[in-house]
Amino acid sequence: MSSEIVTTAQTYAQALTERPKRADARRNYEKVLTAAREAFAEGGESTALEEIARRAGVGIGTLYRHFPNRQALLEALYVGEVEEMCRSAAEQLDGSDPWEALNGWFERFIAYIGTKRALAAELQNYLDQDAPLFQTCRTSLFEAGEPLLARAQEAGIVRSDVSIGEVIQMVVGIAKMPTSDLKQNEHILRIALDGLRYRADA
Repeated sequence: MSSEIVTTAQTYAQALTERPKRADARRNYEKVLTAAREAFAEGGESTALEEIARRAGVGIGTLYRHFPNRQALLEALYVGEVEEMCRSAAEQLDGSDPWEALNGWFERFIAYIGTKRALAAELQNYLDQDAPLFQTCRTSLFEAGEPLLARAQEAGIVRSDVSIGEVIQMVVGIAKMPTSDLKQNEHILRIALDGLRYRADA
C-alpha cells in the first residue's frame, strides 16, 4: 500500500524531477535536494539556486540538469517530504504498539509541517492551492495515516468517533502555533493526542 501511495504522490512531479539512474548522477541529485532542504529551511524564498549548488558542492549547470527551474526543485522537495511521511507510517505498522505507532507518526508529522509550510508558501507562487500536486499529496498523507488510526481504534485504545482527517487537522493546528520552542509544541501535541484515548463514556 505504501508504495502505491508514494507512486501516486510522485506522479505530478516526475515530469520535471525524474530521478537519475546512473550512480554518480543520483548522488548529485540527492546532494542538491539535501542542500536545498537545508537552505530553504534557513533562508526561505530568498535562497538563490546558486547558493544551493554551492552548498551541494556541484556546479549550477549540474543543478539545472536535474531541476530545470526553481519550481521543479520545489516540487521535488515537497513530494520528497510527503514520501518520507508515507514511508514512516508504513514502518510504524510493522510490529509497533498501536498507540506508540500513532504517537510516533504524529510527532514526526509536527516536524514535517514546519518544512512543508515553507515549501508550500513558495510553491503557491507557481501553483494554485487546489493544484493536483497539493491535492494528491494531501490524499496520500491521509491514506498513509489511516491504517495507524484504524489499528489503534480496533485495539480499543483510541476512541472510535474520530477520523484521520480530524486528527490531522488538529495536529496541523498545533504545529502552526507560534512558538520559539518546538518542544513546547510537541508537549501540547502529546496532551491533545492523549484526548484521543478510548473512554467507556466517550
